[in-house]
Amino acid sequence: MSAPAPSPLVIDAEPLPRQEEVLTDAALSFVAELHRRFTPRRDELLARRAERRAEIARTSTLDFLPETAAIRADDSWRVAPAPEALNDRRVEITGPTDRKMTINALNSGAKVWLADFEDASAPTWENVVLGQLNLIDAYTRAIDFTDPATGKSYALRPEEELATVVVRPRGWHLNERHLLVDGEEVPGAFVDFGLYFFHNAQRLLDLGKGPYFYLPKTESHLEARLWNDVFVFAQDHIGIPQGTIRATVLIETITAAYEMEEILYELRDHASGLNAGRWDYLFSIVKIFRDGGPKFVLPDRNAVTMTAPFMRAYTELLVRTCHKRGAHAIGGMAAFIPSRRDPEVNRIAFEKVRADKDREAADGFDGSWVAHPDLVPLAMESFDKVLGDRPNQKDRLREDVDVKAADLIAVDSLDAKPTYAGLVNAVQVGIRYIEAWLRGLGAVAIFNLMEDAATAEISRSQIWQWINAGVQFENGEKATGELARRVAAEELAHIRAEIGAEAFAAGHWQQAHDLLLKVALDEDYADFLTLPAYEQLAG
Repeated sequence: MSAPAPSPLVIDAEPLPRQEEVLTDAALSFVAELHRRFTPRRDELLARRAERRAEIARTSTLDFLPETAAIRADDSWRVAPAPEALNDRRVEITGPTDRKMTINALNSGAKVWLADFEDASAPTWENVVLGQLNLIDAYTRAIDFTDPATGKSYALRPEEELATVVVRPRGWHLNERHLLVDGEEVPGAFVDFGLYFFHNAQRLLDLGKGPYFYLPKTESHLEARLWNDVFVFAQDHIGIPQGTIRATVLIETITAAYEMEEILYELRDHASGLNAGRWDYLFSIVKIFRDGGPKFVLPDRNAVTMTAPFMRAYTELLVRTCHKRGAHAIGGMAAFIPSRRDPEVNRIAFEKVRADKDREAADGFDGSWVAHPDLVPLAMESFDKVLGDRPNQKDRLREDVDVKAADLIAVDSLDAKPTYAGLVNAVQVGIRYIEAWLRGLGAVAIFNLMEDAATAEISRSQIWQWINAGVQFENGEKATGELARRVAAEELAHIRAEIGAEAFAAGHWQQAHDLLLKVALDEDYADFLTLPAYEQLAG
């Protein structure tokens, strides 16, 4: 007797409160259709990533694509004009879609909220589904929150004072294990995009806005082409005009930096801009050029500022590319979390944030990111000084910028070296972040900085790189697996003493320690920390 055929769509998870409002038959059918139509292409593109990485390992170089030279040379094309709700993006706040953050981000005074299902969110099924529910509740003004610890209540301000929402779905590489179609896991990107778009596209149009997205971890214009085809299908499926969807692409991989114009071209009817990340970009350089020898060895992550020559080449090329094509150029993250106890720490940090945002505004960026509501006025001031009443500075074409292919990977132009303190910090941040992630928290305050999965990725990648490059630190010690294990053991003991034996036992500290060392020390470099971490994530 043959086994019964599997159900076409299976939710493999315990029921959640109000999940029926998100996981409707029609919404799930839409997600299933996205999976059936587009996952085979997603799989081909992931295989292409591996092939390209192998080629770069052989050559240790990258260049602008000869086969797309005509697109770059054609000065006539532009992306679609920005909708009114996305025309002024001078300050954007980022954060996960939990209920409190949803209210605080919308109320923050920022022009845009990046509602994050990606690096700032650990993908428990509860976070995935209830995050969607929180956005639905926000658009219907059915959201409020009372903090059980403090008793403080949170509610939305008037509609005209709220930030415009731009949702970031998961990257192409991550699947959603709780949702199976025809026995296969659905890509997390299609779950996050599909549920949000299906439930909210028309609702947003009625509010005078639209379904807007940030696209993460893109590595090529072919990946952007896939997203564009998804958008075309989705708009036809629910009967809204083509071009209603708008997407901002994070240029946070080194390969995408060589294809900025092509990425905008593929998405031109749906494109609204590019964003210059930092930690994921550095992580990508380590990952892609991990066989490239000493000239690709990065110093401590905090020594690689946006003024480093190769980072400056990347940001200036991004501004020029965006403005040439009529798109917004959005700057990087101010991750500082203000201290309630130490005004001197705040003073020093605010000076750095102000200098960073002043530089971005002066360089031609149209906006920038912050991680905390207290930084919104600071960043706003920097951009107000340059923009005044104008919504953006896309008319500033930066034709003075001339970036050569080699400039983007001139890592050795930076006069800084890895330090022992940098190794210790990488271990500290890695363990503390992974432990929180395994508890379902994706955005975590560590040492007065808001950390997300990208900072954990650069932390473990630098440990891996320094060991494999045989780096010798200024104190005479050599980067080895043995040294990393010793530092990790010391950090674990320090955490136990810091929080107490009971809290330590209740957490995931040993598990986080072991996972960090696995991805930092394994000879076979894991493409993404979140892949083995997801296997250990409960919920």
